[in-house]
Amino acid sequence: MEPLFISASPTSPEIDFRFDQDTLSIKGESYPENAAAFYGPLIARVQAYLDVCVDASITVNVSLAYFNSSSTKMLFSFFDALNQAAIAGNQVRLNWYHDEDDDTILEFGQELQDDFGALDFHDHPVSN
Repeated sequence: MEPLFISASPTSPEIDFRFDQDTLSIKGESYPENAAAFYGPLIARVQAYLDVCVDASITVNVSLAYFNSSSTKMLFSFFDALNQAAIAGNQVRLNWYHDEDDDTILEFGQELQDDFGALDFHDHPVSN
């Protein structure tokens, strides 16, 4: 599957999905005007990739400084797809990067860890 790269914009994160390397990265801020329009095609591509993964070791790097409520809903769909892939026998490591002083992003990561227990969750506080 071809890699997918989308440069960050003022309202959407950088997307760097290197399917051939089993590495998916999202970083930046996420508050697009229409989160479903932005994330929908991305999630579809990830789902198509996950559908052919067998015993894969997938690394997911997420470093979001801010995301709005509509992005949250789409991110949950993304993480649910990854969780289902882990349940199906793939190893999915989620590296969650956040500012060490940002309790909101930290708590969202902890919620992901609770809600998507099949993911191999790793919290990474980053100092400024």
